Amino acid sequence: MKRKIFTTALLSCCFMICMAAVFADLDGKWKGAITTPDGNAIDVAYTFKVDGEKLTGTAVSQMGEVPIDNGKIKGDEFSFSVNVSGTDYPHKGKAYADSCAMDIDFGGSSSHFVVKRDK
Repeated sequence: MKRKIFTTALLSCCFMICMAAVFADLDGKWKGAITTPDGNAIDVAYTFKVDGEKLTGTAVSQMGEVPIDNGKIKGDEFSFSVNVSGTDYPHKGKAYADSCAMDIDFGGSSSHFVVKRDK
């Protein structure tokens, strides 16, 4: 019985450590470019901060720096929105070792883009 409890506790700890590593991987600065529905490219930079399943930080573009709102992360998938000049732009993404693939909603039109870790 003690062995079963110990094994279960050990596996639970390993799972939590693995999940923490996934969450921690998103922390930091990321850079890339978004192609808008009208074909313009916008350079962007994100600074992500992960606290459990909460994602915070900032987004920077030619329009200035704005905070990340409603950020959530679960495993390697995350979502958040940014408000630029009174308009919300929802983002959904997936984190990889050295990049993040994201989709941004431009009010009905979606754009897919990739950001890379800024070293």
